[in-house]
Amino acid sequence: MLSPSEESGKYANSVPHVREDSEYVRLVISNETNRVEADILQPQSEAGVKSFWWWIKALAWCLVTIACVLIFLKWGVPFLFEKILLPIMRWEATAFGRPVLALVLVASLALFPVFLIPSGPSMWLAGMIFGYGFGFVIIMVGTTIGMILPYLIGLYFRDRIHQWLKKWPRNAAMIRLAGEGSWLHQFRVVALFRVSPFPYTIFNYAIVVTSMRFWPYLWGSIAGMVPEAFIYIYSGRLLRTFADVKYGNYHLTTVEIVYNTLSLIVAIVTTVAFTVYAKNALNELKRAETSGVEESASDHVSLEMEKLPLEKPHIFTL
Repeated sequence: MLSPSEESGKYANSVPHVREDSEYVRLVISNETNRVEADILQPQSEAGVKSFWWWIKALAWCLVTIACVLIFLKWGVPFLFEKILLPIMRWEATAFGRPVLALVLVASLALFPVFLIPSGPSMWLAGMIFGYGFGFVIIMVGTTIGMILPYLIGLYFRDRIHQWLKKWPRNAAMIRLAGEGSWLHQFRVVALFRVSPFPYTIFNYAIVVTSMRFWPYLWGSIAGMVPEAFIYIYSGRLLRTFADVKYGNYHLTTVEIVYNTLSLIVAIVTTVAFTVYAKNALNELKRAETSGVEESASDHVSLEMEKLPLEKPHIFTL
């Protein structure tokens, strides 16, 4: 047992230690709290700066785009009509009859994708001359042949295409998505590729390195081409109307002006909506597939290339 004097001395000696410990805890906790707050506020401030600069860049791009559109409308459209559109229309009216011109357009739509040439001008011309009915048939027949030929030709150069895709592993990973899964999955992904901004002339060749079967590739391509065909036909008819108004004796009524303006807005919104939806859907499929994979970037790239099958796809099998 300790005497009262010893207990009081022990208590007196422990008080400074308690005070020192509490002062140390207060300082350490305070410093750690400040450090944590600084760590939290710093990313927030950086995010705010990045958001500010993103909006500045977006505004700058909008201004540049508006300026380019105004310049194109002022000088580009008249040049397009006078030097390109009208000579083509006059040439087709005098050089060919309609049956021969239809065959020429089908042949161009079938052969241009083989040589990686955009076939948009041919689709515009089909819309200008033949309208929504026969023009749609011409576009679909020509583009269907133009999707089959690169697929068949690509089978003979499959190894070279596989080596070529190794230079762009991200695109290879996206293309590989089309060849996986069931018939319906392949059909859906091919249709999304057709609507998305991905160059379909390259897709026609690159798809042969996957396990894509022929029929989902064909029907998915046709389904994806339908909205694009109508958009090209509409824009072709609109260009012809503008040409007739500017260089012919045709005058638009108020109802026609309102109709053309509203239909143009609807066409632009529809095109953007289809493109954004297809791009987001493909990205979602890619994220869903790779969500459970945790590897380094180099390992991931090699994995994506290894997933490309070495065997040739089965042609004309369901």
